[in-house]
Amino acid sequence: MHHTNRTGNIGGAGRVALIGAGLALAATGIGTTAAQAADGGSGDIRIDKVVVNGGKPVVVGTTNKVSFKVSVTASDNSGIAETTYISAFGPNPNYAQIWDDEITCVKANATTSTCSGTLTFDPTASTGFVNNKAAATWDLGVLVSANDLNYIHRDAAARFKVQRYSKLTVNAAPEPVKKGKTLTITGKLSRANWEDNKYHGYAGQSVKLQFRKKNSSTYTTVKTIRTSSTGTLKTTAKASVDGYWRYSFAGTSTTPAVSAAGDFVDVK
Repeated sequence: MHHTNRTGNIGGAGRVALIGAGLALAATGIGTTAAQAADGGSGDIRIDKVVVNGGKPVVVGTTNKVSFKVSVTASDNSGIAETTYISAFGPNPNYAQIWDDEITCVKANATTSTCSGTLTFDPTASTGFVNNKAAATWDLGVLVSANDLNYIHRDAAARFKVQRYSKLTVNAAPEPVKKGKTLTITGKLSRANWEDNKYHGYAGQSVKLQFRKKNSSTYTTVKTIRTSSTGTLKTTAKASVDGYWRYSFAGTSTTPAVSAAGDFVDVK
C-alpha cells in the first residue's frame, strides 16, 4: 500500500474502505509532520502521538487470542470529533481493524483528545497470519475527524513489530551430583510457527548457559553455545556448589528474548 498523509474536508466522518494487509503490535509516539500542517491556519488537524501495546512488541503464540490497546492522540482548533477507524497492516493479505463504534475518545482539553480501541489477533482464525513472514514491521493506519469537519488520514501513523512467541527449556543431570563431577545440561529453544500452529525448534541461535548459587539472586554466564538444526541444546559443566542452571536467549527481531526456569542441582 502507498503510504500518504492527507488533510482536508470530508463532510463528516465516513467509513473508508481499505485494501491492504495487516495486524499490529508495538508502537512509538509520533509528532506533527510538514504534510500534516500543509493547509496552515488554526483549523489544521494533526496527530500528536500513537501508542500500541504500551510501546512493546505484540508477541503471538499458536492458540491464544492476543488483544492489545491502541491509542491515537490528535488535536484541532475546533476539537476532535472522532477516530473513524484504526487499522493495522502487515506483509500478509489480512488486516485487523476497529471502527468508530468500538473506539472511545476522551478529551484532554478543548482542542486535544485521545481515542483508544483494542485490536485482537486470533492465530487459529482464517484471518490469522498465513505464514511466518508476519513476524515483521507493521503499519498502523488511522482516520481522525475534527468538529469543523477537517480530517486526517494516515496509512502509517506508526510502525511496529510483531514477534513469534518463544519457549526455552533446560535440564541439568545427574541430580544430585558429586562435587567436581560433570553435569550435562540439555534444553530446547522453540518458537511459534503460524503455518501449522505448532512450535518448532529455532536453529542456529546463540544461547547462554547461566548459573546462580543457591542463596544468590544473580545469574552468571558460564558459556555460550548454539542450538542444533532442531533447536536443541547440549553442553557440560563442572558441579561445584548447589545452585540453579538455566539457558537464556537474547532474542532476535522476529522472536522475543526468553530464559528457562532454573533447574536446581544439589551438589553432594
